[in-house]
Amino acid sequence: MMPLEQTSKNGRVHGKVALVTGGAKGIGAASARLLAAEGAQVLISDLDVEAGQALAAEIGPTAAFIRHDVSNEDQWRQVIEHVRKRYGRLDILVNNAGILIAGSIEETSLADWHKVMRVNADSVFLGCREGIALMKDSGGSIINLSSIAALAGRDDYLAYSASKGAVAALSRSVAVMCRRRKYRIRCNTLHPDGVLTDMTRGGFPEGIDPNRLTIDSDPMNRMCRPEDVAASVLFLASDEARAINGVELRVDSGQMVMSI
Repeated sequence: MMPLEQTSKNGRVHGKVALVTGGAKGIGAASARLLAAEGAQVLISDLDVEAGQALAAEIGPTAAFIRHDVSNEDQWRQVIEHVRKRYGRLDILVNNAGILIAGSIEETSLADWHKVMRVNADSVFLGCREGIALMKDSGGSIINLSSIAALAGRDDYLAYSASKGAVAALSRSVAVMCRRRKYRIRCNTLHPDGVLTDMTRGGFPEGIDPNRLTIDSDPMNRMCRPEDVAASVLFLASDEARAINGVELRVDSGQMVMSI
């Protein structure tokens, strides 16, 4: 079992154990860095072994990496057992892993639909189910990454939107169950929009510099950075959010409330 004394004693999640799926890049990597900086022991899980190991090495002794296919039920059991043996408990579960496949209802194949659902929705179901089994005796925080696409219509990303809608509905059910059963586990969803990551960069037309569309260049722009979402992950993971459960928190620079 990893001694927790190695973590920062002044951090907002000091002494907590966190598992971040899809943690090698993007929002997951930013969340892993911030949680570790704020005192947590962080286990990064991802299929990208090279990037995941490099990130764990960058963070230092408070981070570790494990290869993990989040759509695989057996691997979820193995990862949670690894957490139990190494750390003794799980306080923070960030279900972040996801993929993006473009296509409207007319263009999306059944194979693509199933692939997106397996990675984006099945993984959250499995993560919550297996994570709760370890968390329910001591309590904790589950943070599931959904999307503004779960709340507003996107004709060009049908399967992605549907998968993120499933994440939001599942999370509400988990929040209610944990409260009724007095597990002291909170479950909330984050709904980002326009986050500049490696995954989203590929969707920009040639010749368009997405950096010019971020809130770095203009605070009224739509796009934000992974670190902006990670800040909300940290808040929901911390005891500061102890009264927040079943919430759908938008991190979208006001995009959802725009009427035109």
